[in-house]
Amino acid sequence: MLPLEGIRVVDLSRLAPGPFCSMLLSDFGADVILVEEPAHSGGRQVAPEDAAADQERAQRAAAYNFFGRNKRSVTINLKLEDGRRVFYDLVRTADVVLEGFRPGVVKRLGVDYETVRGINPRVVYCSLSGYGQDGPYAGLVGHDINYISVGGALGMIGWPGTPPAIPLNLIADFAGGGLYAAFAIMVALMARERTGRGQYVDMAMSDGVLSLLTLFAAQYERAGEVPRGGTHMLNGAAPFYNVYETKDGKWISVGSIEPYFWENLCRALGREDFIPHQHATGEKREEIFAAFREQFKTRTREEWFRILTETDVCAAPVYALDEALADPHNRHRGMVVEVEHPTLGKVRQVGVAPKLSETPGRVRRTAPVRGADTDAVLAELGYGPEQVSQLREAGAL
Repeated sequence: MLPLEGIRVVDLSRLAPGPFCSMLLSDFGADVILVEEPAHSGGRQVAPEDAAADQERAQRAAAYNFFGRNKRSVTINLKLEDGRRVFYDLVRTADVVLEGFRPGVVKRLGVDYETVRGINPRVVYCSLSGYGQDGPYAGLVGHDINYISVGGALGMIGWPGTPPAIPLNLIADFAGGGLYAAFAIMVALMARERTGRGQYVDMAMSDGVLSLLTLFAAQYERAGEVPRGGTHMLNGAAPFYNVYETKDGKWISVGSIEPYFWENLCRALGREDFIPHQHATGEKREEIFAAFREQFKTRTREEWFRILTETDVCAAPVYALDEALADPHNRHRGMVVEVEHPTLGKVRQVGVAPKLSETPGRVRRTAPVRGADTDAVLAELGYGPEQVSQLREAGAL
């Protein structure tokens, strides 16, 4: 049994944060139903060979759409009244509705929280947006880079005298957005167990980013020092918490914060004279940096990894993604799994991170092509084949 079996999530989201959120829920058994827009051909006559090629491309794209795994897909045109009626019937069976549009869009479509709550008072409705549903920035457009700017994270990443370093879209989209939204939804579902009522979740990615900076905000409030790129112990200012290039042009990371780890690092590098100077500043710190950089270039990354781990130093190779996917530890931990696809065979995917002893999550199926489950889901709602056909002819499906 999976822990979220019996929980139905109706997912209206499109961009990465929302699908990542619902992927986390689906990995643990939630029945996630993607509500997608019908694909229109625009009147173009599709030759049989073109249709076959389109289908093959769609199958391949779905197989490698990790966000869509374990989910089902229906196509509903929410701009039509007939389509909205189908959506409302679906909402009656839902525990969660997730949307990621700009504020105001779901209201215009007639699928907002107030409307949905009137149909199903027990529903947990989560709006995942960049800046939230209110406040001076609520109506602004944005992406991860903008949310980590307002949230304060981007200004901490990089090196003095250089532009901030852009850390992919990991912090706002996935951590401050999708992950926080999944957490908030589960909290709201737990509250429903006690109250019997659903509620509205307003999850802003910029809020999530600032929340992730709790430690550094506390340090600032206490000491009044603003962390900048490359000036904090944890973002590049210290020789004991840094990255170093090795003989083979690769990189290794060290994180010897505790004094005993620092001592082990100095001994492994043959520089016991640096042990009393872990928190040196100015010229002494630059001397340590220079010596470490020179020494690390005398061996390969893998040689240093072996030496440092054998001497109890916090160290790890800096991997490219292909190396991370091939790493024996990541594979042992089940973070690389193979899923059977009906036409492509085995497809490799990233595994499920939380390891539950009694009810572990798992990847059960690859993502569906758009609308693959429309007929089946509508049949569950009580629609007969003739009704489905009529709705499809009307453009509602």
